[in-house]
Amino acid sequence: MATNLSIDIELMNDAFKIGGLKSKKDTVNQALKEFINSRRTAAIIELFGTVEYDADYDYKKLRQVGP
Repeated sequence: MATNLSIDIELMNDAFKIGGLKSKKDTVNQALKEFINSRRTAAIIELFGTVEYDADYDYKKLRQVGP
């Protein structure tokens, strides 16, 4: 998909230098991947402490082999 975007040149130059990638296109793609991963991680972190566990659950009992 061809896209024409107006990108802040200072941000692009900083990202290009810091990223050390071969092209600005690679820099933008990497930045998008990192943005997505960051948001997904934040969403998962929000779930911490929201799961209720069964106090009677015995994981060791499930490890026993045989009758």
